[in-house]
Amino acid sequence: MFLLYFVLWVIFNGQVTGEICVFGVAVAALLLAFSCKFLDYSMKKELKFYGKLSRLPRYGLVLVREVVRANLGTVRLILSQKEEIQPVLVSFRSALKGPVARTFLANAITLTPGTITVSLENGEYTVHCLDEDFAEGMECSIFVELARELEQKQGTAASEIV
Repeated sequence: MFLLYFVLWVIFNGQVTGEICVFGVAVAALLLAFSCKFLDYSMKKELKFYGKLSRLPRYGLVLVREVVRANLGTVRLILSQKEEIQPVLVSFRSALKGPVARTFLANAITLTPGTITVSLENGEYTVHCLDEDFAEGMECSIFVELARELEQKQGTAASEIV
């Protein structure tokens, strides 16, 4: 929350100077103290958030890599001489328990070209794939592993932070 308050302070000021940063740190600290006292926020949540924030760059890099690979696969499919593209709906169940991890997985599937998460109900995903080749191994993809890792390392529900 401190980081969010500080970033908002800098954005609202429209420029970054030493004076603005010093005042921004002070204002962010005051707002954080107010949040802890009156808005039922705790520093434990703050520290958990920063611990989890360190895991997101790996997830982002994997996501970019998979988007590029899926783009190449989609272009190859479009430019190939294949007479008919075989779209398919795939349903699979995930062992992910938390809503944040499930949402991360659904969004990662949708962000990769050639696949769209149609529905997510009670841990069961329905995904539309542009071709049946895109559907192979969906239930054990790298995104499932990353979401599971994110869920396991947090120990408690991610909704505590959000």
